[in-house]
Amino acid sequence: MRASLPPRLYFQNNAGRLLLDAAGFLRAVWGPGPRTLADTQGFFTHMQHALLRHGWSRILISQVGMPPFTAEEQRWVAHEWLPEAVHVGGYRHGAVLVSPDVLVRLATAYVTTHVQGLPLTYRSFEIEAEAVQWLLQQPVGP
Repeated sequence: MRASLPPRLYFQNNAGRLLLDAAGFLRAVWGPGPRTLADTQGFFTHMQHALLRHGWSRILISQVGMPPFTAEEQRWVAHEWLPEAVHVGGYRHGAVLVSPDVLVRLATAYVTTHVQGLPLTYRSFEIEAEAVQWLLQQPVGP
């Protein structure tokens, strides 16, 4: 019954919105507007805090309308945030709703290829219901 509740806003800035889903996962919805590296870092930092606070390991990431990551964002996410989010935050499963923009997909591919050696699984989806279904089949905690 709890899973039918609407997601609750956890955090929002120029990078996007983080929503707590009653089904036991975080929803990260990237915004379409401009953002700074600080916005991106704040967004990702709050992702990790939400995972820790709720004992979750799963994130549904919607990149449908987002601008591509900058090279600096790519490096920071891949080399700093991801290892810490996995080892400290318990991040284990990411379902990515992919953007139709090829530049966004390429920038995301750079990040997701740096998960090698980390106990983290990403899957890409074009349909949200399929992404949610896959995510719900994954363990809740680390």
